[in-house]
Amino acid sequence: MKSENYILLVVNPIAGDSEKTAIIDAVKIEAIKHSYRFQLYTTTGKEDKKAIEKIIEDVKPSRVFVAGGDGTISLVAECLYEKEIILGIIPAGSANGMAVNFGLPKMIEEQIAIAFSDCTLKVDVLFINGKICLHIADLGINAELVKNYETSGVRGKLGYFLQSIPTLMNSESPFHFTIETDEGIVEDSGVLLAIANANKFGTGATINPQGKVNDGKFEILIFRNLDFIEIFKTMNDQPDMSSDFVQIISTDSAIIHSAKKIPFQIDGEFIGEIDEVKITIAQQKLIVALPKKFCKLHTP
Repeated sequence: MKSENYILLVVNPIAGDSEKTAIIDAVKIEAIKHSYRFQLYTTTGKEDKKAIEKIIEDVKPSRVFVAGGDGTISLVAECLYEKEIILGIIPAGSANGMAVNFGLPKMIEEQIAIAFSDCTLKVDVLFINGKICLHIADLGINAELVKNYETSGVRGKLGYFLQSIPTLMNSESPFHFTIETDEGIVEDSGVLLAIANANKFGTGATINPQGKVNDGKFEILIFRNLDFIEIFKTMNDQPDMSSDFVQIISTDSAIIHSAKKIPFQIDGEFIGEIDEVKITIAQQKLIVALPKKFCKLHTP
């Protein structure tokens, strides 16, 4: 059998604090049914990118599947976006924001079937301060929540919930931002500035209803206050958010300055406290196996 008929499955064993054996076994069985050879890589947190790139170079897989959270998906995406290799996503993290945005079902069997399917979409890849972003990055109160979650001992959505109230109480918001794009300079203040290549947070809140993952642009959203009526609107797929609540800037590159260093996260991973962010879109796109409904919505 030719080497290009491999499936590589990358598994993060600690993502979402759940056992991954059933996922591994199910993918292995489906790989055999589809006449693929099967290769497994389990992340360790040490030089994973280098190890994955070596396997890709050696076996030249047709597809690479990821069973993990958004951080693991981003890690593998960075290995693939310049290659004609299909990425299949089997969400197994705590929030699974990318899965929410891509409309992936909750059943593992359905996720695996989509990963093996011929329905694919070429999606934009952002680079933010040199790090890849497929979903949403932000500065401010949500990044503070991600930071507090990562240092707590409780995983999953319960962990996020338990950290939400102390995060709100202790936040130093509002924060002051200067945004430079080709269209000019904008100054504004808010509790949160999001850089969105997609529509939703992992909670399902729609913060960027007009955004598309393959339109060659991203949106900068400055949420000016904690207006709970407006926040409630984000539970709808197409919320009509007030301009007093959020300012939206659509662009293909930007530099963002904060008046002081504040918490920053990318795709659910806390990066640190920073006061400058540079965003560009890669010329190459990432090929992702996605549900038919999602592909139709994003195909011109």
